[in-house]
Amino acid sequence: MGKRGGGLLVAGTTSDAGKSVVTAGICRWLVRKGVKVAPFKAQNMSLNSYVTREGAEIGRAQAMQAAAARVEPSALMNPVLLKPGGDRSSQVVLMGKPVGELSARGYHQGRQEQLFGTVTECLEELRRTHDAVICEGAGSPAEINLRRTDIVNMGIARAARLPVVIVGDIDRGGVFASFFGTTALLSPEDQELVAGYLVNKFRGDVSLLEPGLEMLRGLTGRATVGVLPFAHGLGIDEEDGLRVSLRGAVRESVVAPPLGRDVLRVAVCAVPLMSNFTDVDALAAEPGVIVRFVDRPEELADADLAVVPGTRGTVRALAWLRERGLADALARRAAEGRPVLGVCGGFQALGERIEDEVESKAGTVEGLGLLPVRVRFAVEKTLARPVGEALGERVEGYEIHHGVAEVLGGEPFLDGCRVGSVWGTHWHGSLESDGFRRAFLREVARAAGRDFVPAPDTSFAALREEQLDRLGDLIEEHADTDALLRLIEKGAPVGVPFIPPGAP
Repeated sequence: MGKRGGGLLVAGTTSDAGKSVVTAGICRWLVRKGVKVAPFKAQNMSLNSYVTREGAEIGRAQAMQAAAARVEPSALMNPVLLKPGGDRSSQVVLMGKPVGELSARGYHQGRQEQLFGTVTECLEELRRTHDAVICEGAGSPAEINLRRTDIVNMGIARAARLPVVIVGDIDRGGVFASFFGTTALLSPEDQELVAGYLVNKFRGDVSLLEPGLEMLRGLTGRATVGVLPFAHGLGIDEEDGLRVSLRGAVRESVVAPPLGRDVLRVAVCAVPLMSNFTDVDALAAEPGVIVRFVDRPEELADADLAVVPGTRGTVRALAWLRERGLADALARRAAEGRPVLGVCGGFQALGERIEDEVESKAGTVEGLGLLPVRVRFAVEKTLARPVGEALGERVEGYEIHHGVAEVLGGEPFLDGCRVGSVWGTHWHGSLESDGFRRAFLREVARAAGRDFVPAPDTSFAALREEQLDRLGDLIEEHADTDALLRLIEKGAPVGVPFIPPGAP
């Protein structure tokens, strides 16, 4: 493919059309062909993030796409990450490090354009060092109110002369209108790069769809380069949204019965601004473990393990837990010796006191008092990839937090502590360590009085690899791979027609 690698932008008619999954699938298909490939997303809005080996924070979707491409994740792959802190503001993470909070208006009225040079430099660096770079867009490229400041869809496509394939979710309906309308709302210069369409989540007989695809080609002059069937359990670590996580892959892919007589029920408190909800995917990977998200105290009643997950708003989450009655339910669980696990922001909430002049600026706030921990929010964010030991097993994790914990008692547990059946740690991803996860579940089962035995051979990493291979299979078996290769190597075809009216 030459000294400067080829490229492709995977755009979508809507958010959640399947851009992340398609990008990962193309990466896995290419790497299996011997192509050195990297993923890229110029700007990501997500609370689901990951820490690279260099200590940079990027979106988890890009980390998973890097795994699909069998390359080490890097800040180059997601130079701009926006982490919402409320309805109108986000923390801006640039090249893996936080650089401040901005309102949506402030970002789109200046700051975004200033970042465009960084974004294009990152993409060019990846293209210099890889045969191909598969870029993911955000939302829709036809958000005409934001086109002037766009750096993630047609803005980056125009700057790098990338061919664009638009993904549409046919399961939602209206996919033909979405393809046509998306194209027709782009400027002539943008339309020149739109090379084709890809139908996602199709159920049924493809032959019934083909007349529509032919009509779409006649109307737009562009071919459909694939019809991907609806497949359960393909939601890799996507950007946001509890509904996305509830469809999560490992949650649906494991159908084996429990080894013991009992199942284990895990209830995850659906706190506001939940971050890294994928932490519990490793629990759901175990046969006989049932994971659900809850927002009422009665839903904690039959749970064997209650999890308070990470959040971008610890103080707000505390208020929510109290308003919903979940705080009292967690306190009752602790008093009864029934297991509770707090991760990151959830760990902070389980402590005695929080001093926050950074995230919420609420000052001193009383925690739930279930762990002897006091937390002070620092301006500098902790980004780390710690390795340690717990329950006699090696554990790897990653840390993303402003809160600095002072542990005043209890038994040490992954930089946090344990008191009775209440556990707390800042480490995300610890449950992906198979030996530790099994040991932890044995402790939970013992405390809950359940005859539950963890499977001795569940490998979370192997499940993820199987999942990524399934994505690669989808592309290989149901996409026009010759057409995709031509686009990646040669760019958008010349002479595609303009579809009026174009951008206003």
